[in-house]
Amino acid sequence: MRERTGVFTPMVRPITPLVPSSQAPCYKYGAILSPVDTMGAIRLGKNHLRWCRSCNLPILESKECPVCSAPTEEMVLTPPGDARPAFDFDIEMIRALLDKDYGPGSGLAVLPEGHVVILSKAPALDRMDEVVVDGVIVATVRYDMGIGWKAILRMQGALRLPKVASKGWVVCDPGAIRFVQESKNLMAPGVTDASPDIKEGDEIIILSPEREIVATGMARMSGPEMVEATKGVAVKTRWYKPEEAAPVGAAHTWDEVVEANRAVIEKRVAEATGFIKNTIAKHDLPAIVSFSGGKDSLVTLLLTLDAGLDLPVLFVDTGLELDETVDHVHDVCRRHNLKLIEEHAPADAFFGNLVYFGPPAKDYRWCCKTNKLGPTVGAITKNFPDGVLSFIGQRKYESEARNAKPRIWRNPWTPGQVGASAIQNWCAMHVWLYLFMKKEPYNVWYTRGLDRIGCFLCPASDLAEFQMIAGKSDRWDQWDSFLDKYMEERGLPPEWKEFGLWRWKNAPKSIREEVSRITGKGVSELTRQTKTPERGPLIMKVQDGFSPCTMGYSIEAGLSRPIDLDAIEPFCHALAWIVEKDPDGEFINAGFTTIYREGSIIAKANVENDARMHIDHAFQVIIRAEQCVGCGLCAARCDPGALYMENGKVKIHEDDCIFCRDCFGPCPSVDFVRDDKEEFDQ
Repeated sequence: MRERTGVFTPMVRPITPLVPSSQAPCYKYGAILSPVDTMGAIRLGKNHLRWCRSCNLPILESKECPVCSAPTEEMVLTPPGDARPAFDFDIEMIRALLDKDYGPGSGLAVLPEGHVVILSKAPALDRMDEVVVDGVIVATVRYDMGIGWKAILRMQGALRLPKVASKGWVVCDPGAIRFVQESKNLMAPGVTDASPDIKEGDEIIILSPEREIVATGMARMSGPEMVEATKGVAVKTRWYKPEEAAPVGAAHTWDEVVEANRAVIEKRVAEATGFIKNTIAKHDLPAIVSFSGGKDSLVTLLLTLDAGLDLPVLFVDTGLELDETVDHVHDVCRRHNLKLIEEHAPADAFFGNLVYFGPPAKDYRWCCKTNKLGPTVGAITKNFPDGVLSFIGQRKYESEARNAKPRIWRNPWTPGQVGASAIQNWCAMHVWLYLFMKKEPYNVWYTRGLDRIGCFLCPASDLAEFQMIAGKSDRWDQWDSFLDKYMEERGLPPEWKEFGLWRWKNAPKSIREEVSRITGKGVSELTRQTKTPERGPLIMKVQDGFSPCTMGYSIEAGLSRPIDLDAIEPFCHALAWIVEKDPDGEFINAGFTTIYREGSIIAKANVENDARMHIDHAFQVIIRAEQCVGCGLCAARCDPGALYMENGKVKIHEDDCIFCRDCFGPCPSVDFVRDDKEEFDQ
């Protein structure tokens, strides 16, 4: 690192074999997508989940049930379809949500006791999972900004409610049924009765006069309002295709699921262990397992043991890990008698740098470099100076970036390190069934609602995850206090923290629209810093290296104070032919460099030297605009005459700049203080 200066009893339909409810058409609302909506989505891998309706068991890969030999049916899940087991925490939360919306007993009716429940993560603004039981999707559980968790019933879930639902129902007249089942909303004139406790925004079920399930949707009025109103949308329809109720199959344990899928898992294990042995044979390097404390790296570690190897384990403690994660790593190594190479990030690597960089963001991941990548480099350099082969728990289902990676790769930010993934083509169900088969203890946080393990304040986390872990780390209060102080010093509104807007430098359009819908305010207003911290010397800290989540080389820099973008903008023409200023005045894009008013800079390139040049030039531009001493050296080097001196300060004619960059050179105002890379070697 470098440093620079009413109750009803509806009629139950007959029970017949089912076409999976996920094939039903759906009203597109928010992040709820039908199969049609997702046909163009990138699939990160094959959907391995199938179902035997005879045995009522989830089956991986096989078109024939290994137990009864009956044909299995593919589960149609929203891509990527990386399904996982639902733990008791997940099931109880979903049941509680359904009880709240539809009355006591509703949750248990939808998710019967002792039945295997599966969750499949789907694309959403925050977190969303499709809920599978008895081989059908019965609901979607979603975390909404400003609201929290909510359960959205699919038709198959709704068809399980009739005998117990005491609230959350709307009755429509016969004429409205056809329109609802043609994907149209239920208008108020079509409502004949409604549960009086319905509030706008509630999830509800739509009934025919005979009390049969017609559709599910979201209330746009209260129950009394929709009964009395003569116009307007009463219910925003979500799921509406007529279906027969799927049978409630037999209860099963996960041990029974494992036995039904044992042959598939064992085949995967054989391939993975063969891959491990062959990879080691092809590389004249010492081998290790990179262990994060999560399920995927745990499976990778166990596979090396299955291969007859006792490899050292590398764990990098970022200082931001959950306590249980650290304990889990130690426990695994102790139980399996494995050598643990534990590297710690510098004690104040994160909180000490917040003054310069500010909160990390999805598109500003400086924290990965200070707290993870840097210590990793240090550990490998120290322990394996001639290089190392690292087995890493990477799966292509996790992200597009990982899907694009080969199974074996050279680490661009760690010279000499070769990475290899034995489980690159495994889905989450493969991972979990393997762990269940091995009866291996796993990180306890999976049983508390998390589906990924990492730093407790990672900007890549969802708000749902922050809700689960708030206050569960010794350093949570420190982080929470920092955000409060940061807000106060810069005049940021409470929504900035409430909606986790610190997680982006440039929030995506979907987030901007959702926050605006909820608050009535634009994101630019909620992120604009109306106060300027005390001005002082301009110091810049730089984090360079390959981006941890994207391809290419990136440099993130943090300035010691906010900067004047209006003064800087003219000089940015020396950086690139095209200079674009944010309409709200929060940042400037100049070629491969983005400069933010609050004092952050991001430079990207395919080549390391280019990225370094971009960040150096950006710093010179800022210094030239704000702290010129009037020496005239840069103006003297400008052949086109774009730079000139006026009142002892350098000025620029933007239209005359030819982007030659000759002006970038010696400058008394630019003081590149020192190289701080040694701190990672301590």
